[in-house]
Amino acid sequence: MTKSPSVEVSTLSFEDALAELEKIVRQLEEGKGGLDASIKAYERGAALKSHCEKKLKEARARIDKIVLASDGTPTTKPVEAD
Repeated sequence: MTKSPSVEVSTLSFEDALAELEKIVRQLEEGKGGLDASIKAYERGAALKSHCEKKLKEARARIDKIVLASDGTPTTKPVEAD
């Protein structure tokens, strides 16, 4: 569910932040709202984008990669950053 603009971005889940960001993009593409409203929406969208990127980075850091050890047993190791 999309949250209202008064909700602090840092409290949103990835899914809620992404849904709100998509809604803002659609509204901006359609030209809905005046200049001030569009600027505020753009600023909120930028904050949502940063929040989503942070959440994805955190998730990636938590993912383990399954590899085979030299003796053939499966082990895990952290995924290396690009």
